Amino acid sequence: MKHALSILALMLSVSPLCADNVPAGGKVVVRPILSATETSTGQPIVLPQKNPQLIASTYEIPPGTTLPKHKHPFPRYGYVLAGALTVTNLDTGKVENFKTGDFILEAVGQWHQGTATGTETVKLLVIDMVEKGENNTIIFK
Repeated sequence: MKHALSILALMLSVSPLCADNVPAGGKVVVRPILSATETSTGQPIVLPQKNPQLIASTYEIPPGTTLPKHKHPFPRYGYVLAGALTVTNLDTGKVENFKTGDFILEAVGQWHQGTATGTETVKLLVIDMVEKGENNTIIFK
């Protein structure tokens, strides 16, 4: 578990610039994006207790596309690289709008869906923390 947490911390804190790419005397700038202990709906962040696995993915969602109703049994974090996304939590009724540069702490175990709003393709960096071998998306049937 400590290893997976270390990887997550590293992924969330390291700039895309590597030390090899910084000019001599160059200044590295770190801009915190988010510090949180709860999901977007106020749930405490709880990581998998055994055999944690970190999965990092990119998503591209065309403009006007609405994702199917779904939920996540484990923590999911997203960073909006481009575009605008509206997420509607079907359990709480909460509607949130995210844009380029926003960080998303998705609800755990609550039905929700997202829609790519605007004219630009939504591009997301998504980080899942799951029990090893488990899927983190359950589609509503």
